[in-house]
Amino acid sequence: WLNRMTQFKDKAGKDKENASSGLFIYPNLMAADILIYKATHVPVGNDQKQHLELTRDIAQKFNRDYKCENFFPVPEPIIDQDISRIMSLKNANQKMSKSDPSEFACISLLDESDEIIKKIKKAKTADTVMPENIEEVLKLSEINNLLNIYTGFSGIKKLKLIEQYKGQNFSNFKSDLSDILIEKMNPITNEIKKLMNDKGFLLETLRDGKDKANEVAQKTLNDVYDIVGLLRNET
Repeated sequence: WLNRMTQFKDKAGKDKENASSGLFIYPNLMAADILIYKATHVPVGNDQKQHLELTRDIAQKFNRDYKCENFFPVPEPIIDQDISRIMSLKNANQKMSKSDPSEFACISLLDESDEIIKKIKKAKTADTVMPENIEEVLKLSEINNLLNIYTGFSGIKKLKLIEQYKGQNFSNFKSDLSDILIEKMNPITNEIKKLMNDKGFLLETLRDGKDKANEVAQKTLNDVYDIVGLLRNET
């Protein structure tokens, strides 16, 4: 099953023998995180959908092999088709990533307003005006990516945005996109910075979260041990 994972094959390329085991077994860890909390629905991007399918396979196989129907829920993906995968601002054929060597490839949650404006202004677009229909937009990956981001942050449907900006150059569109990003992200950025200055509160929150997560996870783990027939470590 792991050998079929597209993301591993893409990242390892022809040098699979030298790829790290961490890259190979990552989908197992993702599946464990989902199953141990018995999640029924998981928000994912398109690039993670195959990993969720692996999780579903594992859940079904465990339930079938150990004759414990419905012990693990078979999780359903939640995928927003417009924003299922946000691409780089510099190269719309690559996923947006903070590890990209260019600082202008992605928007960070800690970016100040002027940084967001600069990044959107420099974002790659086609050497044309805004297309007039969705068919033309889909042929221009950079424009489609920016429209997806706009739709995700504003809630305005892509078709309505195309109608609003069709035939225009991209300066007004990019300015409006920057405004909506700043409006939605500034409160998050300010809250992050405030919390980062309150280490005591963060540590307390982490401990509380750990305790709550452990309580749920341990119950599932105990049940799995009983079903499989393994001895539990009660200490």
